[in-house]
Amino acid sequence: MANRYTASKTQLKPDPRFDSILASKFVNCLMNDGKKSVAQRAFYLALDLVKDRVPEVEPLEVFTQAVENVRPSIEVRSKRVGGATYQVPTPVNSKRQQTLSIRWILQAARSKKGRPIHLCLADEFVNAYRREGTAMTTRENVH
Repeated sequence: MANRYTASKTQLKPDPRFDSILASKFVNCLMNDGKKSVAQRAFYLALDLVKDRVPEVEPLEVFTQAVENVRPSIEVRSKRVGGATYQVPTPVNSKRQQTLSIRWILQAARSKKGRPIHLCLADEFVNAYRREGTAMTTRENVH
């Protein structure tokens, strides 16, 4: 019998359309209430829109570069010394960098109310690819 702690650690499967682990992680973070097919549809529609807006580059490459551009290299942590609390910049490991960048892109897309999520995601991917937009502003504020 397998150890119950190691048995639950399953490998993340790449997404069906692009065969990308990063896309699969993004879809899982985008998903609400376990509706993966809805999240996948929104993600793929967003990449189709990206294909129209940046025709010279593959949409998955735009998405990957957008996530890469938003990744923070440092973050500030609160450190209490005596009675004072200081903001201390600390380096961020690569897994947390990726998680933060996905979280910030989703937060930026979800903050734009009144439009379907795939349109907001496409805007945010293109903006982050060009190093502009709300997610990049969040990164700059952290830095």
